[in-house]
Amino acid sequence: MDLFPDSLPQLPDARLDYRAGWLEPAAADRWLSQLLAETPWQQPRVRLYGREWPVPRLVAWYGDEEATYRYSGLIHRPRPWTPLLAQIRQRLEAAVGQRLNGALLNYYRDGSDAMGWHSDDEVELGADPLIASLNLGGTRRFDLRRKGQSRIEHSLLLEHGSLLVMAGPTQHYWQHQVAKTRRPCAPRLNLTFRLIRSTP
Repeated sequence: MDLFPDSLPQLPDARLDYRAGWLEPAAADRWLSQLLAETPWQQPRVRLYGREWPVPRLVAWYGDEEATYRYSGLIHRPRPWTPLLAQIRQRLEAAVGQRLNGALLNYYRDGSDAMGWHSDDEVELGADPLIASLNLGGTRRFDLRRKGQSRIEHSLLLEHGSLLVMAGPTQHYWQHQVAKTRRPCAPRLNLTFRLIRSTP
């Protein structure tokens, strides 16, 4: 069953639900401004091919006390929910019908900030993780490809105030990215809420 009436055409072995304008424009503007101002952004460094590189975006991890999250060789211990993030979580839980105990905030300052190909398939997310992705600010293209393939199978534009939900077997069979772009684009904030089922 689809969460939203205007869901995307279904890809095989995936469940994607998308709603443009999930959040009313005035609230989207207000949330974006407040989150950018109050979040203690960090830029972790990851080791690739024997060298350390800064991740190409700013990040912050919030969650319940037990929601420690490990990805890309980094361990993220949660900051406590702010009043605004607690409000957003409550609204998202009502929308997706599932408890969510952690949120990764990604701040894309311009088109040179990006997220490389990956799947959200860490063991602490469980067998069929649900990822609720709230998008605020500039529109960026979101690409999907089959695991083991190089060709982009599907792309969509993630707009201000939109919500994308990935669930079911999606992370087993698909990877996604937000690629760099030379096109002018406004700063973008992406909040991905999830349920951490176990800790490292």
